[in-house]
Amino acid sequence: MTFAFICHHNSFLIYGSLEQPTIKNWTRVTHISVFFGLFLNVAFAASGYITFTGYTQGDLFENYCKNDNLITAGRFLYAITIILTFPIECFVTREVIANLFFGGTLSTIFHVVVTVCIVAAVTGIALAFDCLGIVLELNGVVAAIPLVFIIPTACYLKLSEESWCHWDSIQSFIVLITGILVMIVGFVMAIMFPQGCSHGKEMFYCMPSNSSMYNLTGSVNETVS
Repeated sequence: MTFAFICHHNSFLIYGSLEQPTIKNWTRVTHISVFFGLFLNVAFAASGYITFTGYTQGDLFENYCKNDNLITAGRFLYAITIILTFPIECFVTREVIANLFFGGTLSTIFHVVVTVCIVAAVTGIALAFDCLGIVLELNGVVAAIPLVFIIPTACYLKLSEESWCHWDSIQSFIVLITGILVMIVGFVMAIMFPQGCSHGKEMFYCMPSNSSMYNLTGSVNETVS
């Protein structure tokens, strides 16, 4: 959840893209977006678990059989969505490159060239590996957790003029300690107990020999006589 909702690196660019960049408009847009995203996550998670119970995969598409045409269409639409969303993540990288090597300004040609190179490089790496779950795990515990929980609270405690006994300081300290513990535990778990990759593997109930034994219309049930 932390990794999914982290967007600090895009905040300034998105704020500047508002037609009227005010704190009021920014607050409304961010709150509506986050709660809408939370609603969708909960809705899909609950629906997936109700349907597949203990067999629910992290990617719900992996729960469906390859011969399901409707789900195949859903996979295609999802891929299109990701393709259109992914460049947003590249904007920050392009901004850093522009500031570091081009004085903060890119011509139209370099703007296109840099964007294409970033997208092509990341796409090539992604296509070279089948399972990227470990990358997301490490990115979450090494990058997302510090950005969300550790660095902001540490900066607040350093710069705040409130005493350590003040409620705001106590809250920040609790969040800081929690973030450190989550980062350490998450890193150890990701390295010591890596999750297996089921990408592209058919679930057991999709096999022809088991198709008559399992009913998936509402949920994954036990053997049907």
